[in-house]
Amino acid sequence: MSQTNEKAVDALFHDFDQADAPGAAVMVIKEGKPLVAKGYGLADLEKKIPCTTNTNFRLASVTKQFTAMAVLILAEQGKLSLEDHLPKFFPEFPAYGKTISLDHLLTHTSGLPDYEDHIPDGTVIPLSDRDVLFILRQQSKTDFPPGAQFHYSNSAYALLALIVESVSGKTFPAFVKEKIFNPLGMTNSIVYVAGLSCVSNRAYGYVNGTSGLELSDQSVTSAVLGDGGIYSSVADLFKWDLALYTEKLISLKMLADAFTAHSSQSDFKDSGYGYGWYVGNFRDTEHIWHYGGTCGFSTRIERFPGRRLSVIVLTNRRNAEISPIVEKLVELFW
Repeated sequence: MSQTNEKAVDALFHDFDQADAPGAAVMVIKEGKPLVAKGYGLADLEKKIPCTTNTNFRLASVTKQFTAMAVLILAEQGKLSLEDHLPKFFPEFPAYGKTISLDHLLTHTSGLPDYEDHIPDGTVIPLSDRDVLFILRQQSKTDFPPGAQFHYSNSAYALLALIVESVSGKTFPAFVKEKIFNPLGMTNSIVYVAGLSCVSNRAYGYVNGTSGLELSDQSVTSAVLGDGGIYSSVADLFKWDLALYTEKLISLKMLADAFTAHSSQSDFKDSGYGYGWYVGNFRDTEHIWHYGGTCGFSTRIERFPGRRLSVIVLTNRRNAEISPIVEKLVELFW
């Protein structure tokens, strides 16, 4: 990276690069090589631990691409079909699940109610994916006929994690570790279960509260795994990005399917949705991306396979404005 570009990148992360503030990690990958790989600010304010390229941030909804990959691995093994419907995996599911397929779950077109809207008042113990299933079993109908429209659904991805468990006979964290993280050498990444696993090099989440920066690391939905439970670093996501050009995990045909807009609509203008990825075009080239946002983290990964360009930004701040930063990084290295 030229000195000019390095200064430009540092300037974009000026607000994160403070001695007493939560920070960020960034990686820009071009033609299979990291052109930028840097950390800014602090991963842990209390212990004054800086963010580095090996700092593990909670990915939030960037997790969904890994959940989708786990399902696609099982599909390629012939252990399930994306045309399978919910009762096959959850015989006790209410009648409204009969017309919901895995394809609907993957593409946010299932019409499942948002589990977040039905968490009982006073809940303090974090929910699990199985608690999400329990909540959905109490409902009587979908919000719209499955396949009729797009509505972003954390509920769907919690069910997908349970389906991976049901079909593979392994826990979701064990399956992802064995079939995705280990083959790619993503040795730092983990599907985090409090009390059972430990996140090395962990960033803690923060929010700008009434009295300044406050710890905002976990919430009642933080233990739901399929929609947002993975911790990873930009160094490990570099390995993930490289693997998505290869057949290390699934065939190129299946990968192409994941990057196809099966839902032509999404909650973003000019983007459809594939399997765990938003899909669109930018300057006449394929644009595949996802964001993540949770109580103390904001994350984003954007890929332009036609240019062999990817930008990854992970931060331990709630509602961090990283979208404009990513846009400028794309401009800088296009």
